[in-house]
Amino acid sequence: MDFGIVLQPNPPASRTVHLAKLAEQYGFTTAWTFDSHLLWQEPYVVYSKILAETHRIRVGPFVTNPATRDWTVTASIFATLNELYGNRTICGIGRGDSAVRVTNGKPTTLGELREAVHVIRELANCRPVEHRGATLRLPWAEESRLEVWIAAYGPKALALAGEIGDGFILQLADLDIAQWMIGQVRDAAAAAGRDPGSVKFCVAAPMYIGDDVDHMRDQCRWFGGMVGNHVADIVTRYGTTGAVPAALTEYIAGRVDYDYNEHGKADNTHTDFVPDEIVDRFCVLGDAAAHIDKLKALKALGVDHFAGYLQHDNKEETLRVYGETVMPALAEHTLAKA
Repeated sequence: MDFGIVLQPNPPASRTVHLAKLAEQYGFTTAWTFDSHLLWQEPYVVYSKILAETHRIRVGPFVTNPATRDWTVTASIFATLNELYGNRTICGIGRGDSAVRVTNGKPTTLGELREAVHVIRELANCRPVEHRGATLRLPWAEESRLEVWIAAYGPKALALAGEIGDGFILQLADLDIAQWMIGQVRDAAAAAGRDPGSVKFCVAAPMYIGDDVDHMRDQCRWFGGMVGNHVADIVTRYGTTGAVPAALTEYIAGRVDYDYNEHGKADNTHTDFVPDEIVDRFCVLGDAAAHIDKLKALKALGVDHFAGYLQHDNKEETLRVYGETVMPALAEHTLAKA
């Protein structure tokens, strides 16, 4: 298992760059960021600064979408960053959430997402692609390499991730839900004639090192609200039974409203409906030993990459403990199993 961080590109951008540099020093492989150009700063500009001031860490959106950005421009940006800094980018993508909802837009269809993944990946890997009746290529991007990982919750989106994704992004760390969703993606990959082992699995959740349980929960309750937005879409489409585990859908019964201007913030005032149990299940909280135990369990399910959200008040200390204790323990666990 390798490790990433997930940052909001809030001003000052130098703070985002600082945290990415610190993450690299502690051994994290990836610095992901939210991608909502109205709510936060433009991430691709910040990526260039991060890459210029680091040596190994990758950067990428968590996640971008096909609605607010032209697909060919997105591919060109990744290819340009790869040419400048040596293939240190990765693309997380989904149907669209905060970036489209703040403009009263809607998430794209899965068909559009499928096509966007194809266009972005082919162009950013310097392969020709048919798009809007034209054959397109980035002739200057011969050395560019880009993986595209798909974020999904619903059954059809999970199937899409298995069919075409280089990786699957699950934004919660509940063990039972993760096991079910990873199984869905693997089954879809096999049905599409792919090796299920070729799809990488990423679990993302707030990670908070501490000992004050109530404080940690309050700092991370926003995450249950964010996940609830996606779950609400699933419930609208599929109902509350059958399509997805009840463990994912039951808790949103008390969800009333949501303000995207507070999206991903520890002091979000629209997350009272999220119970403590959901915070504990969806997040990774506690001392180093608690983190190690949960991450080992996720790894046993097939998770290749854990991405920890840092939208709380203990960023640097959490990074330090991960770098000095948690990640080495997971590395030792891998060696012991080998």
